[in-house]
Amino acid sequence: MLYLNTNHLKRCIETLEMSLRLYHKAEGDSVDQEVFRNAVVKGYELAQEAAFKLLRKALKEYGHGGQKLNSLVVREVLRLAAQHGLMTLEEVERWFVYRANRNNTAHDYGEGFAKETLALLPGFMADIGHLAEVLDAHFGPGHAGT
Repeated sequence: MLYLNTNHLKRCIETLEMSLRLYHKAEGDSVDQEVFRNAVVKGYELAQEAAFKLLRKALKEYGHGGQKLNSLVVREVLRLAAQHGLMTLEEVERWFVYRANRNNTAHDYGEGFAKETLALLPGFMADIGHLAEVLDAHFGPGHAGT
């Protein structure tokens, strides 16, 4: 049975949570707030990348080949995750939105984008936390081998 170490994902989540708290504490329109906004955006990107790496590893346990799996677009990885009970269809739909938003980070770190990302973060934090729990339950320490 596959073992997945979710420590890096959990650390990404913690870092993102801290960046978000510091962003909200910073004085509006200050350089500090801009620094923390950039940290939030980068943390959002890193948390997603860590989640997708773990999902790809988890899906190998269900017979999906490594090379083909690595070439799948993220949307297909998410669909497979739902097919195998690692996510609900509703979560997958939200993750489509998170991923589309994340893809925009490569082009726009500006205030408008940041506001859009910040609006998504409460749901994202809940969903990525739940994903970490699900991965731990299925593939983490002490999993029942199911």
